[in-house]
Amino acid sequence: MLDPADRIIVALDGMAPAQALAFARAVPALRWVKVGLELFVAGGPAVVQQLRDQGQRVFLDLKFHDIPATMAGACRSAARLGAGLITVHACAGREALAAAQAAAVESAAAAGLPAPTLLAVTVLTSWDPARFAAELAISEPVADYVPRLAQLAAAAGIGGCVCSPLEVAALRAAHPEPFALVTPGIRPAGAALGDQQRVLTPAQALAAGASQLVIGRPITAAADPAAAFAACCRELDPP
Repeated sequence: MLDPADRIIVALDGMAPAQALAFARAVPALRWVKVGLELFVAGGPAVVQQLRDQGQRVFLDLKFHDIPATMAGACRSAARLGAGLITVHACAGREALAAAQAAAVESAAAAGLPAPTLLAVTVLTSWDPARFAAELAISEPVADYVPRLAQLAAAAGIGGCVCSPLEVAALRAAHPEPFALVTPGIRPAGAALGDQQRVLTPAQALAAGASQLVIGRPITAAADPAAAFAACCRELDPP
């Protein structure tokens, strides 16, 4: 059973490298942080190493999507950095997913590091169903397409998926633990929704079957981020 602090991944989106490092130092109980495209492009591999040197575990959310050889090479490098979670696009296909998984495991072992968990991204939460069908010419409803891609990823040996809060229960029913379900779109009880509409509270997402929760602004934009993080932990482990 994971400790509540291990369940929460704080998204460092919108931060410059120095801000991200300072933020992580300011929340001593923090265990996991998410490094996305914006921070990684600004800080490069060094910011991953610096966060790890400060004691954080890193969810490297770069959503790799390419031909099998390139996917494998990218995941090989990401695993060598010590990233604990790495995102790949499920729609790259089974061959690319399997190559990425094998390369990540091999690279981590060669570096003396634990094998990372690769997480498949199915359908980005920015897509609405009508635009998804019209622009991508995919006739299958999103509600059916997401589990199809999740099954493809699982068959390729990928360790989990990133999914919206409202997809957690159905995916967990189809994919028991230890298959990981990492869930963004989390808003603590009483928090503003911001630009998120389809949300659950941390406790609701965990009850639905989520493994870990990605939380950003409710913690990073709080007047006291350490207190906000502690409040989220308490919500997952009430007295």
